[in-house]
Amino acid sequence: METEAHAAEFAATLAPGDVVFVEGELGAGKTTWVRGAARALGFRGPVTSPTFTIGQVYAGGGAEIAHLDLYRLESVDPWLLDDYVTPERIAFVEWPKGALEGRRVLIEHAGGDAREITT
Repeated sequence: METEAHAAEFAATLAPGDVVFVEGELGAGKTTWVRGAARALGFRGPVTSPTFTIGQVYAGGGAEIAHLDLYRLESVDPWLLDDYVTPERIAFVEWPKGALEGRRVLIEHAGGDAREITT
């Protein structure tokens, strides 16, 4: 299944307050997967990696969407995420660190442009 299609199917199971950890090596397609989920949740604007800003908030068709990328951080104090991870938002966290609880998505290269996605 294509990365964005998988994300759209997965997004249909999410509700405000859910946190999804999106894991995989560099270039695996984490941001592409989040883009697919955001589209399925009603967001139509650009979805880009927030590596240098840590996080972005998008207005979806219903719940707001938080998109975080913690790659550049050595460790994360939970209070740093308080502005993003809220009961009213669905949060996607690339390169998760710390003690948050959530669902996990692992994206792995499977040769060429193919990806193996485990949820």
